[in-house]
Amino acid sequence: MRKWAGWGAGPSGAGAAIPSRVFLALALLGATVVAAVLYRDDKRVEALVALAAAIYFALRLFGGLGRRRDS
Repeated sequence: MRKWAGWGAGPSGAGAAIPSRVFLALALLGATVVAAVLYRDDKRVEALVALAAAIYFALRLFGGLGRRRDS
């Protein structure tokens, strides 16, 4: 009997599906808003982390990072 490996085990685990463009756009918007609010509240380090997340989601959304779609 196999031991349970948890989520993400195997080709159909978590992360196997490509995130939708709507999800990436909402994540980009959310991370940008959070970065702005944190910066306004003088939490510079936290704002930089949120800004890094926004950059990541922008790269994923606009095709600069991640797997290519076949369509």
